[in-house]
Amino acid sequence: MAQLVLKRPIVFFDLETTGVDHAKDRIVELAMIKLSPDGKKDSYIKRLNPGMPIPAEATAIHGIRDEDVKDCPVFKQIAHHLYDWMKNSDFAGYNSSRFDLPLLAEEFLRAGVNIDFTERHMIDVQQIFFKMESRTLSAAYNFYCNKQLEKAHSAEADIQATIEVLEAQLDKYADMSKDVKNLSDFSNTEQYVDYARRIVMKDGSPVFNFGKYKGKKVEDVFTAEPQYYDWMMQADFALHTKQKISEILNKMKLQKSGLKL
Repeated sequence: MAQLVLKRPIVFFDLETTGVDHAKDRIVELAMIKLSPDGKKDSYIKRLNPGMPIPAEATAIHGIRDEDVKDCPVFKQIAHHLYDWMKNSDFAGYNSSRFDLPLLAEEFLRAGVNIDFTERHMIDVQQIFFKMESRTLSAAYNFYCNKQLEKAHSAEADIQATIEVLEAQLDKYADMSKDVKNLSDFSNTEQYVDYARRIVMKDGSPVFNFGKYKGKKVEDVFTAEPQYYDWMMQADFALHTKQKISEILNKMKLQKSGLKL
C-alpha cells in the first residue's frame, strides 16, 4: 500500500455540527486521528455540548440530539488541550478545507485560543476525488475501497473512511505525489486569506471574494471607503475573517507611517 510521506504528524479530522454557518454554528462531535512519521497513531474523539439547540435538520443527518450531549463538555473546556494535541501537525479531511477547518478555527477563536494554521498543509481528499472522479464520500469509499460506508455522518466513521480513501487514491494514481505539501497544493486550488474564503489572493494581493467589491483589492477598498472595514467588523462575519482584515488594515497603517514591518 502506498504511504504518505510525512515530515511531521498529520491529523485527519471530521466534525458533526449544528449547521453549516461558520460564524453561528457549533461542533457537536469531533473525531481526529493523528498519524506520525514513526507510524504511531493517536485518536481524539469527543462529543460536545454546543451551547445551543441542535436543529432537527442537523439531527436528521448525524443522529445527535440535545439530550445526547447535555452532559458533555463545551468546546472551550477542551480547546487548549486539543490545540496542544494538534500542535505542529498538518491536516487532512473530506471537504475539510471549505467547511471543517473554518468552523474549527472559529471555535478556537471563540474559546480565546489564537490559532495560527498558516504554516500547516491541508489535504482535502474530496478535492482529489472531485478532480479525478467527482463523487460523494460514500461513493468515493465504494469506488476506491469497494466497500459500503456504514454509519455515514458519524464523525469517527467518516474520518476512518477518509483515511482509507486517501490511501486507496495514493495506490490508484501512481504518478500522484505522496508528499503532504504537494497533495495539499493539489487539493486546494484557490489561495485564500481567511478560512471562510471571503478574501482570496489574486496576483499576490488580497481581494474581496463577495459582495459589491468582489475582485477588488482589500487595500484599495479600505483606502477609498474606510467605513467598509467598520461595517465588516460590526457585521456577522466569521471571527477569522475579521482577524485577517484587521491584519491587512494594520499593515496598511504601518506602511503609511513609514515603519518597517
